[in-house]
Amino acid sequence: MQKFVYDFTEGNKDRKDLLGGKGANLAEMTNLELPVPPGFTITTEACKVYLESGAEPPALRDEVSAHLEALEKGMGKKLGQADDPLLVSVRSGAKFSMPGMMDTVLNIGLSDASVAGLAAQAGNERFAWDSYRRLIQMFGKTVLGVDGDLFEDALEQAKRAKGVHDDVDLDAGDLQALVDRFKAVVAKETGRDFPQDPREQMDMAVRAVFDSWNGERAKLYRRQERIPGDLGTAVNICSMVFGNLGSDSGTGVAFTRDPATGHQGVYGDYLCNAQGEDVVAGIRNTVPLAELEQLDKTSYDQLLQIMETLETHYKDLCDIEFTIERGKLWMLQTRVGKRTAAAAFRIATQLVDQGLIDEAEALQRVSGAQLAQLMFPRFDEKAKAQRIGWGIAASPGAAVGKAVFDSYTAVKWSRSGEQVILIRRETNPDDLNGMIAAEGILTSRGGKTSHAAVVARGMGKTCVCGAEELEVDTKRRRMTAPGGVVVEEGDLVSIDGSSGKVYLGRVPVVPSPVVEYFEGRMHAGADDADELVKAVHRIMAYADRVRRLRVRANADNAEDAARARRFGAQGIGLCRTEHMFLGERRELVERLILADTDSERDEALAALLPLQRADFVELFEAMDGLPVTVRLLDPPLHEFLPDITELSVRVALAEARKDANENDLRLLQAVHKLHEQNPMLGLRGVRLGLVIPGLFAMQVRAIAEAAAERRKAKGDPRVEIMIPLVGTVQELEIVREEAESVIAEAEAATGTKLDLALGTMIELPRAALTAAQIAEAAEFFSFGTNDLTQTVWGFSRDDVEASFFTAYLEKGIFGVSPFETIDKDGVGSLVRSAAEAGRATRPDLKLGVCGEHGGDPESVHFFHEVGLDYVSCSPFRIPVARLEAGRAAAQDHSSGSR
Repeated sequence: MQKFVYDFTEGNKDRKDLLGGKGANLAEMTNLELPVPPGFTITTEACKVYLESGAEPPALRDEVSAHLEALEKGMGKKLGQADDPLLVSVRSGAKFSMPGMMDTVLNIGLSDASVAGLAAQAGNERFAWDSYRRLIQMFGKTVLGVDGDLFEDALEQAKRAKGVHDDVDLDAGDLQALVDRFKAVVAKETGRDFPQDPREQMDMAVRAVFDSWNGERAKLYRRQERIPGDLGTAVNICSMVFGNLGSDSGTGVAFTRDPATGHQGVYGDYLCNAQGEDVVAGIRNTVPLAELEQLDKTSYDQLLQIMETLETHYKDLCDIEFTIERGKLWMLQTRVGKRTAAAAFRIATQLVDQGLIDEAEALQRVSGAQLAQLMFPRFDEKAKAQRIGWGIAASPGAAVGKAVFDSYTAVKWSRSGEQVILIRRETNPDDLNGMIAAEGILTSRGGKTSHAAVVARGMGKTCVCGAEELEVDTKRRRMTAPGGVVVEEGDLVSIDGSSGKVYLGRVPVVPSPVVEYFEGRMHAGADDADELVKAVHRIMAYADRVRRLRVRANADNAEDAARARRFGAQGIGLCRTEHMFLGERRELVERLILADTDSERDEALAALLPLQRADFVELFEAMDGLPVTVRLLDPPLHEFLPDITELSVRVALAEARKDANENDLRLLQAVHKLHEQNPMLGLRGVRLGLVIPGLFAMQVRAIAEAAAERRKAKGDPRVEIMIPLVGTVQELEIVREEAESVIAEAEAATGTKLDLALGTMIELPRAALTAAQIAEAAEFFSFGTNDLTQTVWGFSRDDVEASFFTAYLEKGIFGVSPFETIDKDGVGSLVRSAAEAGRATRPDLKLGVCGEHGGDPESVHFFHEVGLDYVSCSPFRIPVARLEAGRAAAQDHSSGSR
């Protein structure tokens, strides 16, 4: 019979699929004999059954009863017992951390009958009524669906009536009256009384946690973080320990290293006389964890010892939740902690130096997405800027945007193309939409472990928390800074998540030190080198040693090529020659298009030839010794002609003035003739070379003569000529025959032997499906995944991304845009089959990809898996591709798949 419930003593950290991250780690800490309150976990499998059938598995109730009885026996009291109640927490716990996205209920088991018993046992009436009001508030909102603001409003009214600021200043009588108010809210909003049966409370809470897996905020978070939707959540039922028993009690969150920077030390937040939710909610400002040493040195010393034990055991930064109950320390949770990009690189290299992990594991601890974050600009410290506040540096980065004070506005303005900074007193899970939309997040409350900080770090968003001197008024949509400076909604603000500083207006930015390193302006080996740069250098060096995939650049001129080379490019995978025909040269292309005779056409081509040749000489010199793939002219021909509307107006006005221009009239005729309803599927690519005599021949001649010139200058040009948009091998054979003839002429004319490879771009489904035939005439394939995605899906990127992609992402049809990460099942399947078929025909066929997918981390892993030789991407993304190519190879090595 399938087992649905496990005691904390039965699991371990490797069973996250079944027990969820929280349950697996509670079991691991129990196995390590750390002070964990006893409890048990209901598995993710039970959740799946519930979500699929609408009811718990039939065997679940009896299993829960058996484990509850064992827990009661061990604790020496029963759930909700009137004179000495056992209370439990019911907490979610999915395989992957989803901070604040699912539900938790504390103090289950309290009732009208047991609250007095709890007061008697604790010797603290205030504590008992505080625990009871918390239960009704959390249960009402989470389980019964009551609007949480109704409870918050009642609490605020109670504090105002008492004339106090914090809930800790309410006495037992105030809290007892608040319980009555809360129960009245429940009765009014739900039509039933707050449940008094402890087991009913627990069962209802378990079902609510199951349901929260499919809550809107949880689904949104999963889409954002690319977490599968079919995993389900476990439920952890844990005996309660209390941090709200007085000044000798409290709760906190600790990190074994700073999650923002990676530096070693004592990091975290502590809140005296509080329960755990108070810390992450950010509704009361915490004190730094180091201050616990003054409050309770015994617990502090024990906590530091446990933190060292956990970090050594997990071999990573650990995020810990703990409670102190009257001087006794209890561990409520641990997990491998989320961290910023900078912290990830620093921690990975620190752990190597400490001998806890090797370089291969260090490479797996970072990602290309994190490296990309480190390459974003930072604020210029020398620039004049008006600082209006200073908070806690919770998640680094330089973010500038218009101030908004609610998530709805953040999303609305962001969709209109505005950059926004979401400003709140504190965030909660309902703010997730706005946090995703914003460039950065600013809160006036909360610390490094608040909801805003944890979620922002996980998403790589800039965040400043706990800027207490800033008065945030969400109702009036304004923020007031010291000195009377007022920031209204729509005003520009800048926040620095690395320093915690908040500025009015836009602060200029400068390149990050990591970009300076890749540019060669900062050397990792220098004595004064940035610590982060040293960490990046070490990991990049290892990635370069182990990767199989080579990384090239998409570059069209010598300047871009030189930058790509500095960034580590091993060649050019795509030089788009159409970019060489813009500007003043456009007139020459117009002459080519308008040519009525062979001589006029030859004249235009002859004028273009030396310009093209000079371009290629510069490019081949910049990439000397490395391969350069030159794509022959590809865009729709009409792109080189004036806009049809503008030209028509110009001609009409000239005719009205009786001042008609013969060239304009001919141009207009050509524009009408070449006008296409869908130019992306029209006269472009290889079709141009077949329809306009001499066009491709001119380009091939320019390439060949440039290569010969470089050879005579003792250079080492390694040139590959790529024919675009081929759909059938016959097209390729015709162009190849012409190209070989031109190359032979150039060799004879220059007296130079040239070794120029001829291949094609696979960007049409038919080309992929007939790859075996096309490989007979091609020495290399380069997959143009941008166009391949358009033609496989049947939509134009420019048209659809703005029209319905957002809706498709929200509905879960796309987990991510197929133009951002390759569609493995569709486009990827064609890439895989074409690669296999091509190499079956020509075993030495070189295979690459030149779409922007070549710089996407997840796509790079796919291209490694299918056996491509290289990826090519924009120069700025080259370091990301290098890193991910190394990670892919290291994963292969660790799994033994190669």
